[in-house]
Amino acid sequence: MMNTPLCKRLGIEFPLFAFSHSRDVVAAVSKAGGMGVLGAVALSPQRLQEELDWIDAHVNGKPYGVDLIVPNAFEGKGQELGVESMVAALPAGHKDFAAGILKAHGIETSDLEAVRTGAGGYAMNLSERGAASSLEVAFQHPIKLVANALGVPPPVMLEMGRRHGVAVAALVGAKEHAIAQAAAGVDILIVAGTEAGGHCGEVSTLVLVPEVVEAMRAMGIDTPVLAAGGIVTGAQMAAVMAMGAAGAWCGSVWLTTPEAETNPVVKAKMLAASSRDTVRSRSRTGKPSRQLRSPWTDAWESEAAPRALPMPLQSFISEPALRLVDKLSQAGHAGAAELATYWVGQGVGLMNSSISAGAVVQQFKEDFLRAAERLERLLED
Repeated sequence: MMNTPLCKRLGIEFPLFAFSHSRDVVAAVSKAGGMGVLGAVALSPQRLQEELDWIDAHVNGKPYGVDLIVPNAFEGKGQELGVESMVAALPAGHKDFAAGILKAHGIETSDLEAVRTGAGGYAMNLSERGAASSLEVAFQHPIKLVANALGVPPPVMLEMGRRHGVAVAALVGAKEHAIAQAAAGVDILIVAGTEAGGHCGEVSTLVLVPEVVEAMRAMGIDTPVLAAGGIVTGAQMAAVMAMGAAGAWCGSVWLTTPEAETNPVVKAKMLAASSRDTVRSRSRTGKPSRQLRSPWTDAWESEAAPRALPMPLQSFISEPALRLVDKLSQAGHAGAAELATYWVGQGVGLMNSSISAGAVVQQFKEDFLRAAERLERLLED
């Protein structure tokens, strides 16, 4: 076991955290000595209960966590808008633009409107009320960490974390965000550079991590920092820990494992991609997020594209279309295969083989040790 305060607090052997929507990845990483963290924003409370029951049965008593997204700002926050109201608010131009991309690639779009109306779970889970329902389920299980993205965790998350003795983590993409999170009392800061897949800011991991570490030192607090963004090797993990991070938070590196939820068509694209084959765009959720580049993302970045709607309205435009793309691409539809995309970070250029999640953890450990030994040799010389 690595001898760090964070490892001791969470009961893990190695401070490698795996954010994943796949319960199989979560269990495999925790069993291998890291900590799996289940991305739960798209899950209903009933489905979350089922997923966590499964993890409990397969994780061999090892620690794991849950990740939610409760943004500080989104369209309709505090208004309790229903799905029908949000769908009705979607501009025709945005719906037509998405449908036009699909039609240009030979995809029938007549069912998109019905799919939009049935895709409201994600939007509901963004609210504090929706998050509270998920948290009630999560805290019935032996989780050791709960994380929030896109803002200071809601009071209910902080209160329930303290009451249950569960560490509350928060993702940040800028130094000022980290200062606000620390002042709010979060237990762990996940500092995500712009290289990250999914929602990310504009500052690189190499700059942001030491910037936040120094800010915490100046505040006189010892909130541990996990580095995120483009980290897919143990050597990178050693580098960020040399800068003061307490560990690494990784999402993209698990997407090409056999256990991942990734569409096989997209997985093959990722294995062949370079670090330049991603784009940071608002077109998927309404907030900047990094995705694998495809004709879908290119179209939304073109001058002809309408401006992205605020979160969560943009998701009602993009997600139904991309779910259809995923389904058809796996059935052999050539146009859908071209359009297929998913969130992934710039580290995709180093993700060139598909190995099990447990093997990824082992590679991280070995690569970390080699990096530490290289530094030690330099000091000896």
